[in-house]
Amino acid sequence: MKILVIEDDRATADYLVKGLKEAGHVVDHADNGRDGLFLAASEPYDGLIVDRMLPGRDGLSLLEVLRATGNDTPALVLSALGSVDDRVKGLRAGADDYLTKPFAFAELLARLEVMQRRAKGGGSAPVTRLQIADLEMDLLSRTVKRAGKPVDLLPREFQLLEYLIRNAGNVVTRTMLLENVWDYHFDPQTNVIDVHIARLRQKIDKDHPVALIHTVRGAGYVIREPV
Repeated sequence: MKILVIEDDRATADYLVKGLKEAGHVVDHADNGRDGLFLAASEPYDGLIVDRMLPGRDGLSLLEVLRATGNDTPALVLSALGSVDDRVKGLRAGADDYLTKPFAFAELLARLEVMQRRAKGGGSAPVTRLQIADLEMDLLSRTVKRAGKPVDLLPREFQLLEYLIRNAGNVVTRTMLLENVWDYHFDPQTNVIDVHIARLRQKIDKDHPVALIHTVRGAGYVIREPV
């Protein structure tokens, strides 16, 4: 998922951003309500994590503005205020869920997943397994197999492969990979993508008669079924 964290407390924000990225998500961060509202209104996100007490604009009024303009991005409110009245105010302002501080990160992840399932089809089961040809990815166990044999991938390689498979048959550009796998919104002018693609090919395609990962000269990369 692509998630926007709107949180002014630096320690909490760093904790959230680090944990979400380690869980495989792409994360943007705003440290005040004004910037958070601008990002939430101008960028497509799969989920919002919104602190209730924010400088510039508080989290509840931020959600009220978004909902009034037709933005229905699933939103989870974080707050130290945990009374029934506080939770009711948060939900009525437009939050899809409300979690009090301190919180367990595993619970936050689970709540995000539930919100995403609701948004995508009324509780349908999330995708936990991806496959193309004889290449299989298990997103829960974070394992990969080709022709039934385990493939050992580093976390970034796993994210790269997942993004390629989710876009199977379509060319993905450097910009798309930088933004969705590395969370860079600029080109660092390095060969980081080429290096990771080369390593991924060594692990995925080496010793197999048919390659799945291909370079499209001048455009990007594509993973596709053998012809």
